[in-house]
Amino acid sequence: MNNRYEALLILNTKGGDDSAKEIIDRLEGEFTAEGAKIESIQKMDRRPFSYVAGKLDSGYFVNFIFEAPAATIEKLDARFRLDKEVYRRNFVKLPVRKTEAAA
Repeated sequence: MNNRYEALLILNTKGGDDSAKEIIDRLEGEFTAEGAKIESIQKMDRRPFSYVAGKLDSGYFVNFIFEAPAATIEKLDARFRLDKEVYRRNFVKLPVRKTEAAA
C-alpha cells in the first residue's frame, strides 16, 4: 500500500540557480527509480537560513509531494544522505486525502 509523503529538500547550489533545475530533474528521476509517484514539485527558490549551523548560509528549497511504499522512504533518505547536492532533507507522512477516504 502506498502512502502520501512530503519531502522538503534543501539543495546546495553553489553554482547558482541555473544548476538547481538540473539537480531537481535528477532528484525527480531518483524518486521515480525507487517506485515513487510524484504528485507535485514546488520550487521555493533560494532562502537564507535563520541561523547558520554549517558551511552554508542559504539553500534552494524544493518540496516534493509523492506516493510511495513506506520502505521507499528509508531508501530515499539513505540515497540523499550521501548526495553532496542535498544539504538537508525532511520526510513527512501526509494524511489521506478526503476523496480517497470516501472511496
